[in-house]
Amino acid sequence: MLNRVILMGRLCADPEFRQTQSGIASCRIRIAVTRAFANKQTGEREADFINVTCWRQTAEFVSRYFRKGSMIAVEGSLRNNDWTDQNGVKHYSMDVQADNVHFCESKNSSQSGGNYQNDGYQANYQQPAYSQPAPQAAPAPQQSVQLGDLDSFEEILSDGEVPF
Repeated sequence: MLNRVILMGRLCADPEFRQTQSGIASCRIRIAVTRAFANKQTGEREADFINVTCWRQTAEFVSRYFRKGSMIAVEGSLRNNDWTDQNGVKHYSMDVQADNVHFCESKNSSQSGGNYQNDGYQANYQQPAYSQPAPQAAPAPQQSVQLGDLDSFEEILSDGEVPF
C-alpha cells in the first residue's frame, strides 16, 4: 500500500504551534497550492487550500522558520479526519500529516514580500539552518581504453544491406 503526498505552495497564515499535555509539539498550517491549469472562464489559475499537521521536530522547525506567504514543500501522507458533531451530523475532512518539510525560496526573497526565487536553499527539521554544500572531490581522470588488434575487421563503406 502506498499513501504519499508531495505538495508545494505558500502558507496562508502563520503556523499554529501547540503542545499536547504530554509535551509533544504539534503545528497546523494551511497551504495554497496553485493548480497547473487556468480557469477557462476567467483565465486565472485557481488554488487548492490544504491543511497540514506537523509533529515533534518538524512542528518546531515549521513554527520557527516559516511565516505567512512563505513557499514550502511538504512530504507526507493523507489522513482521514471524520467526526460526528453533537447533533449526530457526520463531518468529513482530509489533511496531510507531514513527514518532511523543505524551504523553496531564499531567506531574502521570503522577507522581501514573497517574490519567488529558488536559490537552492533547502532544509528540513534535521538541518534547521542554511549551510554551504560540502566540497566535492575532483573526478578521477579517465583511463584510456585499449581495443587490441582490429586488423581482422572489414570496413563497410556502403549504406546498402547489412551483411547478416
